[in-house]
Amino acid sequence: MNQNNNATRPLDGITVVSLEHAIAAPFCTRQLADMGARVIKIERPEVGDFARGYDTRTNGLASHFVWSNRSKESLALDVKAEGASRVLDALLAKADVLVQNLAPGAAARMGLSFETLRVRYPRLIVCDISGYGEGGPYSDKKAYDLLIQSESGFLSVTGGAGENEMAKAGCSIADIAAGMYAYSGILSALLLRGRTGLGSRVDVSMLESLAEWMGFPMYYAYDGAQPPPRAGASHATIYPYGPFPAGDGGAVMLGLQNEREWATFCDHVLLMPSLKLDERFCANVKRSANRKVLRQIIVDTFADLKAAEIVERLDRAQIASANVNDMAGLWNHPQLKARKRWVQIDSPAGLLPAMLPPGINSAFAPRMDPVPALGEHSEAILEELGYTAESIAQMKRGAVI
Repeated sequence: MNQNNNATRPLDGITVVSLEHAIAAPFCTRQLADMGARVIKIERPEVGDFARGYDTRTNGLASHFVWSNRSKESLALDVKAEGASRVLDALLAKADVLVQNLAPGAAARMGLSFETLRVRYPRLIVCDISGYGEGGPYSDKKAYDLLIQSESGFLSVTGGAGENEMAKAGCSIADIAAGMYAYSGILSALLLRGRTGLGSRVDVSMLESLAEWMGFPMYYAYDGAQPPPRAGASHATIYPYGPFPAGDGGAVMLGLQNEREWATFCDHVLLMPSLKLDERFCANVKRSANRKVLRQIIVDTFADLKAAEIVERLDRAQIASANVNDMAGLWNHPQLKARKRWVQIDSPAGLLPAMLPPGINSAFAPRMDPVPALGEHSEAILEELGYTAESIAQMKRGAVI
């Protein structure tokens, strides 16, 4: 793992202007910044990205904001104020990418649609992130993460088995999905521009992003078939696959994928070799259909064992297992520590730990720069665009910045 902090990064020299808030677009642009891009985040003066106010859990800063906004420059700009359009024009003239996840239609009303911009900036890539995409009966609907989890069918397969036990994901899964497809879409557009010399539009919807991730349950329910049932933390169709209690009050997550593993599990973990011949459990479809009975057998066996003893048996038998970690367990995960995945970044609240982005490249180290304060870079960016100190002061007095 020979990473060089001074080596050229893939997106060095790429400038991204982002009209962003919440999670989807900021998460996308943070990935671009990780890879070396300069990201200029435009925020409303005084208020900023409303995700700054979600909570104060990270030394007084919002947890969502810290996670998705490192390595960016913050430009406070009221995009509706007189004179703001000139600032945007000057920024876009030097930019490679524009990313926006404003309310439906807002960017177009500001003259920031791809069709309008491509005339003046033919090399500019425009990435529009929205809840439902352009066109269709839902195009003007506002969308938040939980609403997309609901529309995409995600809630229908997530949660407990009871009729009213649906559960949302514990993180912003629809935003994350859209952010990652926006990120990969922008990378593809940059590669395409390298061949054609022209920019293009990337249209990403949260609904389509999460619907793609729902591919297995959709095909499982193909042509009117019954969808996979909600199964809590267990797998809906593979068994045993999920959490099981240990005798010491702990829990062990385990997973079996095939008949060879089932036989090994019976022989070396349950110490019940005859069970592998039981007609109720001799194929996954039968184990899943009879999971209530099988679960009781496993629970009764594990009741005499500590969680560590169960894991030891599973490891010896080469059966996949995992600890049921909470957030404290994740912060202190030995594998993340051993692979040196934690570094420190600066922020308006001082130094904070941050995890290096997944995907280690031997040629370079990802960029891990500070989380910006609101408007921290406004004056420097405007000076770079040719604005004088007097004109910047005037913009401040007029609440443009």
